[in-house]
Amino acid sequence: MQPTLARCRPGDSGRVRSLTLDQLQPGEHARVTQCRLEKALGPHALVQRLCEMGLVPGAAVRVVRFAPVGDPMEVEVYGYHLSLRKSEAAWIEVERTPAPEPTCGSV
Repeated sequence: MQPTLARCRPGDSGRVRSLTLDQLQPGEHARVTQCRLEKALGPHALVQRLCEMGLVPGAAVRVVRFAPVGDPMEVEVYGYHLSLRKSEAAWIEVERTPAPEPTCGSV
């Protein structure tokens, strides 16, 4: 399956980049492909903290919802819910994945 591509933000010379976590809608599933936080936000502690919370390449995520004003967003990763600012989620590249099949005993 080809990764979904999106245009860069204004000022990025029209290059094509991968879809980012902040671009997904509630209920959509994805897999983290790359975390580019260190280039954008600087603080190593923030990058390390997000990695410790499970936002690492290969992690399956689901967008649960956005706050009423659109920020922050809530995602599910490794079975727990995590709130992120959209500015943080914008540096996490993902590819959409189909919803997982329900397992026996799940609601």
